[in-house]
Amino acid sequence: MKEELLHYIWKYKLFYKTKLYTSDKTEIQVISVGVHNMDAGADFFNSKIKIGDQLWAGNVEIHLKSSDWYVHHHEKDENYDNVILHVVWEDDVNVFNKENNSIPTFELKNYVSKELLNTYKKLFSKPQKWINCENSISLVDRFSIDNWLERLYIERLEIKANFIEGLLKKTKFNWEEVLFQLLAKNFGLKVNSDVFFRMALSVDFNVLKKERQNNFRLESLLFGRLNMLNEDSEEVYFNRLKKEYSYQLKKHQLSADSQIMAQYFRLRPMNFPTIRISQFVNLMCEYQQLFSKLMELEKLTDFYNLFTDISTTEFWETHYTFNKESKKRVKKITKSFVDLLLINTILPLKFVYLKHHDALDISKFMVLIKELKPEKNNVIDRYARLKLTANNALETQALLQLKNEYCAPQKCLKCAIGNYLLKN
Repeated sequence: MKEELLHYIWKYKLFYKTKLYTSDKTEIQVISVGVHNMDAGADFFNSKIKIGDQLWAGNVEIHLKSSDWYVHHHEKDENYDNVILHVVWEDDVNVFNKENNSIPTFELKNYVSKELLNTYKKLFSKPQKWINCENSISLVDRFSIDNWLERLYIERLEIKANFIEGLLKKTKFNWEEVLFQLLAKNFGLKVNSDVFFRMALSVDFNVLKKERQNNFRLESLLFGRLNMLNEDSEEVYFNRLKKEYSYQLKKHQLSADSQIMAQYFRLRPMNFPTIRISQFVNLMCEYQQLFSKLMELEKLTDFYNLFTDISTTEFWETHYTFNKESKKRVKKITKSFVDLLLINTILPLKFVYLKHHDALDISKFMVLIKELKPEKNNVIDRYARLKLTANNALETQALLQLKNEYCAPQKCLKCAIGNYLLKN
């Protein structure tokens, strides 16, 4: 038994409603369970409980055992002075407040159905499962699933929005600078996202704005910040970049950061940091007012048209690394990569921007994310095996939120799917 389950049972009144008695045989009637408090103090505020002939308004505290009242030293804490009922699973000791008045105790275990407890045990009995409800999640109707997935997507979007808000405050609400930082992070993909983000932060944005007037200079600066120009090479283009970066270090008085180092491990050649940096450079140089442009676009095809014309600089058409030539190939940004940019950077940034300007129409906003194809990864595949399939990017984002924030930490009682299974 966990205290979290007792909170859940009390909050949703999942106990017998009639003929309720305190431990001293006084009849009680629960008029209102109160408001669940997630901060310091009693567990439920503003409850209304009729005890005997007297109607009480106050707080309710919940414990596994009555003696936990003293274990947590509530008898000395003024935050618990207004507790009108002590709800416990097991009443093992009489409880008194600071004024030595007895607090009525309601022993919950006598009023909860065995079916509910058995369902709860089934969910939590095998923690080695990938998710607790994997044997029963297919029983949840799709309408309930869809409603929950939309809420989960908004949750995930809000997390990204909070991160963006932090960047905006640090940059004094320079939207163009935040876009540069976020796009850099996204171009690094999972392997190099943190490294590319640190690269973007390592140079004053005013310097970046000056250098983005020329593709070669910006490419040199970013490769240099990634410590990709440190070695000796006979490659002409490499040495040109290296010479330019040495000049930029002195010109802008930049200090080196040896900790910023891009990785190639387990990356396909098209995702090598060399290719992604060159594409990123061409994008930033092609659109000097990129933020304004992106905020204007509303149709998926318009985003595709903007990004899929972007490729690398000429050198990278015949190279994936500096020192090895390859068959010539124009390496344009693909639609699948644009989808990642939309999911992780552009739509979250647009969400924040519209909220700041009181122009957010959430239903209209969600149309675009629903048009994007579902992402492919291990988490989405595992849910699909459990017959919980994702039809678009909104649902894949929601499933990632479900796994990370509810399934992995076993917060089933806060999950709509867990709630459905327990109540049904």
